[in-house]
Amino acid sequence: MERLFDQIRKVIDSFRLKNEREDFEVISSNIDSGVVFKGTNLWILVFAVFICSLGLNVNSAAVVIGAMLVSPIMGPIIGMGFGIATTDLHLLKKALSNYLFAGLVGIIASTLYFSLTPINVAQTEMLARTSPNIYDVLIAFFGGLAGIIAIASKMKGNVIPGVAIATALMPPLCTAGYGLATFQMEYFLGAFYLFFINTVFISLATLLTARILKFPQKANLDSKIAKRTNRIIFVITILTIIPSIYFGYTMVQQDRYNQKAEEFLKSEIATHPIPNVYLLDQEVDAANQKITLTYGGELIPKEDQESIKRKLPIFHLENTTLEIKQGFANLKDKEDINPLAAELMAKKQLISSIKEELKVKNSNLDSIRMIQEIGGQVYKELKAQYPKVSSLTMQPGVKHTDSIGTNAWLVQICHDSLLVKEDKSRIQSWLKARVNGEEVFVNFNSTDTTIYQKIKMSRFESLFDRFKKFNP
Repeated sequence: MERLFDQIRKVIDSFRLKNEREDFEVISSNIDSGVVFKGTNLWILVFAVFICSLGLNVNSAAVVIGAMLVSPIMGPIIGMGFGIATTDLHLLKKALSNYLFAGLVGIIASTLYFSLTPINVAQTEMLARTSPNIYDVLIAFFGGLAGIIAIASKMKGNVIPGVAIATALMPPLCTAGYGLATFQMEYFLGAFYLFFINTVFISLATLLTARILKFPQKANLDSKIAKRTNRIIFVITILTIIPSIYFGYTMVQQDRYNQKAEEFLKSEIATHPIPNVYLLDQEVDAANQKITLTYGGELIPKEDQESIKRKLPIFHLENTTLEIKQGFANLKDKEDINPLAAELMAKKQLISSIKEELKVKNSNLDSIRMIQEIGGQVYKELKAQYPKVSSLTMQPGVKHTDSIGTNAWLVQICHDSLLVKEDKSRIQSWLKARVNGEEVFVNFNSTDTTIYQKIKMSRFESLFDRFKKFNP
């Protein structure tokens, strides 16, 4: 049992700071020297502001982190918490005045930079600093705890640079400057609120740690003043944390909504595609509980759209507005089309054009077959009436006049023996009735050469008889 207690005692002793704690005078001197902004510290602050503004402007996380490491702005924030904890009013006033001065210099420098830069688009590194929540409060608080413990210890290591990166004081200050430069107050207010959160909770962490470590007091405050000071600190803390709790709750709700929406999109949209339709883009707006789907291909029937919407309650998306758009005109950015969707779209268009071409060719082929069928039937009927007919050729055409073009048929009839004029007239009338009254141009052609010889001979004899009358 004693061995167990010894082990527990060793574990507890490993958390004690007393053996590694720096001398109070050294701690106080280090904090006091980091509070003042003049000369070197001031120039470093200005350069850090420009480095951070550049990093935010070009969306470079590495540059932004470098600016956090360079920036000395955490000095007066720790100084304020340490001054309150040790009732060092002189340090508190100096830290507060230098904090306000540093904040003003930071905002002016960043506003000046963003007023001159040609790049005015808010990048992701900047947008990340405009929506603080309860998690930023926790980061600032635990970062402040790590910072003051490192300052109070003889074994500082690389804790202070890590705290500077974690608490990220410089980026929100520069983002606030961007908001002023571009007249976007929502950016200014969001970023400045994050900067204020970091200030309050780093100072609060420093205050609580200093009191837990029982640093000596420089002045004995009246109990009433001490209570009033504690009350002011409590009120400032509560007023700072309340909006962050609301924003944190909103963020969690939106994150849950995004998870449900993603599950819906994967389970219903991706795995149950609509025939001849392909998804070009999908957008989830968690803030307004809205899902927008943009499709290409054939139009989606209303019943299919309603079927998709009826599946929303299955994924606890009852209050979701599902908007279905169709066509490329509804895409916000055509360059963002999924490559697979773009390839599929190209193949669909190629298939569609081939189908249209095939339809035209089939139509032409059907027309040729129809003409062949009509010609064959007409030939049989005509042959039954006039056995002399040996062949028939029919071709549809158009008769053009000054007023309008009308449909007509070009027909050539070959016959073995001579057809009299009455037969030809009767055949032409019959053909016109046979093609539903459309005009018919018929060319009769005999295949019997003796007929031509007889015609020529009869014409010659007729001419010879006439010649004899005039020349007896």
